[in-house]
Amino acid sequence: QVQLVESGGGLVQPGGSLRLSCAASGSIFSIGVMNWYRQAPGKQRELVATITSGGSTDYVDSVKGRFTISRDNAQNTVYLQMNSLKPWDTAVYYCYAHIRGRVTMTFVPYWGQGTQVTVSS
Repeated sequence: QVQLVESGGGLVQPGGSLRLSCAASGSIFSIGVMNWYRQAPGKQRELVATITSGGSTDYVDSVKGRFTISRDNAQNTVYLQMNSLKPWDTAVYYCYAHIRGRVTMTFVPYWGQGTQVTVSS
């Protein structure tokens, strides 16, 4: 059984920083792309940042220059460093990963449970 467990959310003042982590565990052979999504109340879930297994990254325009996605392949973990946070960054943040399990040897998408990020004074 493979699962993604997120941590690092919370309440922060505008201009502050948070670092989200998402660790994959279970019977894992390899991990492909890893993404961070977010969903604000009443809005659709949006892709915030993506990182390939080779380390290539991309971001939605609204977070470029403020957020940084990274991964530790040895620890099966993806991070999202969020700086200069703004009230409209408030959302539930979800990690997503394409994971090849040792049993099936096929890539399957997995989602984390979500972590709340609230930016407010």
